[in-house]
Amino acid sequence: MNSSNAIQTFTVEKIQTWLTSHLAELLGIEVAEIDIQAPLDSYGLDSAQGMFLVAKGGEFFGFQLSPLLLWHYPTIELLSQRLAEEAQASESEIFEI
Repeated sequence: MNSSNAIQTFTVEKIQTWLTSHLAELLGIEVAEIDIQAPLDSYGLDSAQGMFLVAKGGEFFGFQLSPLLLWHYPTIELLSQRLAEEAQASESEIFEI
């Protein structure tokens, strides 16, 4: 099995880093300007940008994400915790026989 096919473990920290860097890139701001405890809408994230972030997240994690996640988990801190739980559940399902 090569490394590109290996199952990737998504920690809260790894997810926070991914979300922070992609949000900064999407909004054209510095990563250092992002507070993981601040509401995403405080950065002026609009619905189209939110959908784009969710789509990119789905590609990164390898499973479809609901756009409602941004509503229910409105900060990077909360969202990354929830996504880590989802990723762990998704990995568990892969290995079930």
